[in-house]
Amino acid sequence: MTAANETTKVQIPGLLHKLGKMTSIRDTALLEQSLLKTLCPMLGVLDSSLYRIDDLAMSTRVLHHHLSRIVEPDGVARLVERTEEIFNSSSIASDVRQLLDNVRLLSKPCTRRRAQSEDLLIAYPLYGGREICGYFVFSRDREVTLTEDAIIKGVLEVFANYYDLLDVSQRDRLTGLLNRQALESSFERIWTILSRSTDPVGTADPRRTPTATHAHWMAVIDVDHFKNINDGFGHVVGDEVLLLVSRVMAAELRSSDLLFRYGGEEFVALFSAATREDAAAILERLRESVEQHGFPQVGQVTVSIGFSIADPGDLPQQVLSWADRALYQAKRTGRNRVCDYQALVEAGEMEAASYGGSELF
Repeated sequence: MTAANETTKVQIPGLLHKLGKMTSIRDTALLEQSLLKTLCPMLGVLDSSLYRIDDLAMSTRVLHHHLSRIVEPDGVARLVERTEEIFNSSSIASDVRQLLDNVRLLSKPCTRRRAQSEDLLIAYPLYGGREICGYFVFSRDREVTLTEDAIIKGVLEVFANYYDLLDVSQRDRLTGLLNRQALESSFERIWTILSRSTDPVGTADPRRTPTATHAHWMAVIDVDHFKNINDGFGHVVGDEVLLLVSRVMAAELRSSDLLFRYGGEEFVALFSAATREDAAAILERLRESVEQHGFPQVGQVTVSIGFSIADPGDLPQQVLSWADRALYQAKRTGRNRVCDYQALVEAGEMEAASYGGSELF
């Protein structure tokens, strides 16, 4: 028996055990982390990355997994795992970007020599259905063997199939947006990312004002007089309106921004902008796009929006409550408008409220 076969024989039980643990996970973010934790030891690498892309093949999110060897004072060595997730992808190294382009164009794994290094940079495509939706990337000093190649492809296929099943449960069936469950279950993870995010602006989206860093904002968006639409035109037309509104709003946000259908005719957006004025301008543009869109049978539809800065020092539920209070003010003062919670408080139009002072629905 060759050394490669002997190694594979030893790895298979451990790999099957890890696949079993991976498919017991019920959260897509944890599933992505599990993928990297499964493949890193098998490939003998300390670092690996998962790049997620949108429909335009632009990278929207990167997950890095690091293993570090720590030697304790008593001389015992142990491995420490660290996973880092970022939504900003403008700082992807040029050699990585070129490699991902080759994988996308050839629809197969590709390898290239790292700049000023003897290591090889290796990337595999990750499929969602028949389309490439991401890349698995790692670096080491040797080529992938045929056995390793088969294992990587097999693990990625299991991951992709299971991820799709989980993703369906976190999506709204009508609009395809992430649902309320997805938002509430990922609050802690999102807030952790915001606490270390600087989100420098590149040239990816000219609608964002260039600045060194971005703040993050949460908006609650409600379709005005939606009950009248359902009562007057029927639920089929009402559903069509919700679908179109979600598409119009998504078109005004970047692929790295998050948009959720929170319930009924209410949506939640989490996005980045340099200043309060920039955040308000983005939401005004979104509001105007909905107002100017021609909806079949219904004609004009409008939305009311309330928003708040999403400071990672505040509880996410508190920020959501503040944005909801601003939405209430927008609806109370005429609808089809955008209201900023902090601006309302500063102007004396609304009293500052701690978490629990307002309830959604």
